[in-house]
Amino acid sequence: MKSNFKFTLSYDGSRYFGWEHQPNTELTIQGKLERVLSGITGMPEGDVKVIGAGRTDAGVHARAMVANAFLDTELREDALLNEMNRFLPDDISINEVKICSPRFHARYNAIGKTYRYSCYFGTRKPVFERKYLSILSGRPDVDAMKRAAEFLVGEHDFRSFCGNTHFKKSTIRKIDHLEITEKTCHIRMYFHGNGFLQNQVRIMVGTLLDVGFGKLAAEDIPEILEARDRGRAGHTAEARGLCLMKVDYE
Repeated sequence: MKSNFKFTLSYDGSRYFGWEHQPNTELTIQGKLERVLSGITGMPEGDVKVIGAGRTDAGVHARAMVANAFLDTELREDALLNEMNRFLPDDISINEVKICSPRFHARYNAIGKTYRYSCYFGTRKPVFERKYLSILSGRPDVDAMKRAAEFLVGEHDFRSFCGNTHFKKSTIRKIDHLEITEKTCHIRMYFHGNGFLQNQVRIMVGTLLDVGFGKLAAEDIPEILEARDRGRAGHTAEARGLCLMKVDYE
């Protein structure tokens, strides 16, 4: 009889083409998990379906992604965790395994997510952090970025910040916390909301950085939101600075 297993995992997304299956590559997080679970449980690979709380893009990292899968196995939580970590590559770690209610769905039951975006503007190369930082050409005006960020907090139509210009569903989302910190040449931006559109965090980061470097004004943000036009917002920040930090459930 199958049980519904909930996984909390971390991964370095540098060499992967995102979370979700891709037609021409095996290098996805979802694909790696399903192949390993198939091998451990003896279930046919096509019968193992791992559902993630979100679909991180190529190159994006996660400290606490949540996923679930229905598995036919006699292994219990700790044994399954150990076996998964034994066979998964070193850039994916299973941190917790729990048997949960059959009704639990990692994506549909999520009520919020926290993302962090990290930048660096120092003159010395961040050799050991380089895969997790966006390297800036200089120091942006962080105070201007903070003023711009205030306009993004709340419930808005974020169509201007959606990477999928053909998205048919509602683009209304709520951001209830947006914090920008600066310490020793590092700028970190924290976003918490009830859900995010495709590339939304990276476009918001790019827009805030454009404000910081004087390409946009903080006061332009309300007009950008109102326009509901991707062309009005700033650039899409590169993937490597982005990390999913936490997924919230009731």
